[in-house]
Amino acid sequence: MGNFPVHSSLDRSYRKDMITKMNGKIIEIALIVAGIDEEYQNGVLEGVISFAKENNVNISCFSAFGGVISNNRYDEGEYNIYSLVNYSKFDGVILLNNTIGAPEHKNQIIEKARASKLPVVVLDCDDFPEFHNIRIDNTSAMKEIVRHVITQHSAKTISYVSGPLANPEARDRYEAFLSVMAENGLAADARRVYFGEFRAIDGRRAVESFLKSGLSVPDAIVCANDAMALSVIAELERNGYRVPEDIIVTGFDNTYNARHHCPALTTVLRPLNMAGYKACEALLTLIEGGQAEQEIMLEAKPVFTESCGCRSVFADDMKLYKKSAYKLIDSCRTDISLLNRMTSELAETETAEENISVISRFIGELDCERCCICLCSEWNGAFNEKWRGRTADEYQIHGYTKTMSAPLIWDKGEIRSSVSFFSADMQPEPLTGGGNISYFLPLHFRERCLGYYVITNGDFPIKSLLCHSLMMNISNSIENIRKLLSLNSVIQELDRLYVIDPLCGIFNRNGFIREADILFRQCKENGSPLLISFIDMDGLKLINDNYGHKEGDFALQRLASVITECCKNGRICARFGGDEFIIVGADAEEEDAEALERSFKSRLESVNKMIGKPYEVAASIGTIVTEIQPDKTLFNLITQADEIMYEKKKRKKTSRYLRKA
Repeated sequence: MGNFPVHSSLDRSYRKDMITKMNGKIIEIALIVAGIDEEYQNGVLEGVISFAKENNVNISCFSAFGGVISNNRYDEGEYNIYSLVNYSKFDGVILLNNTIGAPEHKNQIIEKARASKLPVVVLDCDDFPEFHNIRIDNTSAMKEIVRHVITQHSAKTISYVSGPLANPEARDRYEAFLSVMAENGLAADARRVYFGEFRAIDGRRAVESFLKSGLSVPDAIVCANDAMALSVIAELERNGYRVPEDIIVTGFDNTYNARHHCPALTTVLRPLNMAGYKACEALLTLIEGGQAEQEIMLEAKPVFTESCGCRSVFADDMKLYKKSAYKLIDSCRTDISLLNRMTSELAETETAEENISVISRFIGELDCERCCICLCSEWNGAFNEKWRGRTADEYQIHGYTKTMSAPLIWDKGEIRSSVSFFSADMQPEPLTGGGNISYFLPLHFRERCLGYYVITNGDFPIKSLLCHSLMMNISNSIENIRKLLSLNSVIQELDRLYVIDPLCGIFNRNGFIREADILFRQCKENGSPLLISFIDMDGLKLINDNYGHKEGDFALQRLASVITECCKNGRICARFGGDEFIIVGADAEEEDAEALERSFKSRLESVNKMIGKPYEVAASIGTIVTEIQPDKTLFNLITQADEIMYEKKKRKKTSRYLRKA
């Protein structure tokens, strides 16, 4: 990649003049891509970053790691990041849609970009003629590779490992393979073709498929990219085959691993940096209102080296290789240490505040200028009053909530937060100046959307092998906090159901025993009198029989409301069972009993006047105020109040009988 110059001093001078003409406005470009930790994406991004820094342009890179772990629910959460893109905030768009494996999401991105009416530049994709295209000539280079294997190494039987044909690059390379096979009179046996997803795992699966087919071992295996080719070599060696002595293997992309593998991989060198730079260059011309070429074709070069039996003429200097290998290993070791230490501490957190505090202590090790964690407004709403009765399908899955919070904004070592901002703004706080590179990465648990990360002006997302792992760990820790909050909420709800009467909304017998026992023990220890009122509803059976149980329930609720209103100064009340209620209070005097019963009767009369029912809500009440003797229990005293209430109820019935007589 380093062999291709991407710009000159004349280009830079011209671009700076162009920026000046934009009235000082900072140009905002959205870049949509998947798998930014892979070499192809890295190469393109390096060119984009170089252009942005030189020309004071802001780049917002929206990236998912979809298709990495073969989990559809997880991929749904990853691809959700693309719904965050607010095209109205940008001046232009760069699409690396050839890196996005999910056709549905790819099509949605294309449609939204098209509908935005913004200038759009795509890479290696001629499926959309309305977009400007920066192409690398895949066809010519692949043809040269296949011809070389046939003419220089006398390969007759050739297998092919392809990317998905829905991908334009994969399609171009496959068609180039077929073309050269045909021009040399060789059959392209469909049984010798394996269609993968450009992932390393596809190379292993391809070899397994070829070896199980019953066909003869091929002379060569041509692969559509280096990742699959290197995996093919590893799997062949596991099965006892030598490369290139027994089987020739070729790749495509000239990645770091391909160059430094043993044997070094015959592959294709592509000007990825130049492609990224040219994409920005064309886009800026269009933003300014100028004319840009509809398609720019860049040349790729075949690299013939050890895996096909050639001697490498592009072998890297051993000292340079040793230095780069050490740097890679040391960086990986550092990142693993960060990941392990953070994971260990996050496992101890039990609140969202503790979780964010732990994360904030490690952000500085990512070597970025700013890192934000942005959460949906209902990220922790799995179980509360609002969510009760809703299904998992109703959780935030597609898109982001209108308002978000940013519990962590780490900005050059300074830590702050944002209680609320609009997801349409994407950044919780606006950036200052230009030349900023921001990576928007999804924060989710499986398909459940929790929020997103924003990492600004740091190489960690594209250079670390562990960025994806770190993001997953943080996401999982936040999900664990959400579950813990949900569990606590469930426990509170279960406790409420255990102690609260669902009809009357006051304590049931369980709740009464728990709360009243505390008052009872306090009064016993302090030697202070305890007040107990026992209340029994009059005529509930008549209401149920004559007006229905719904009216009976209504009458019970009204009585409960009267009883609740009588509970002042720390008194508690409960539905003791059926149509029986109870009130308990501490530090009472004898006159408190009379005052309570007067208040009860007065409020009951008021309720009856207000509801205007054909029946009367009535009740008998018995109250005692007593000091607690050592041999007395709470239920002994309740029984005394009950007996007083029963005597009053009997007198009430006798009075009615005498009036009738």
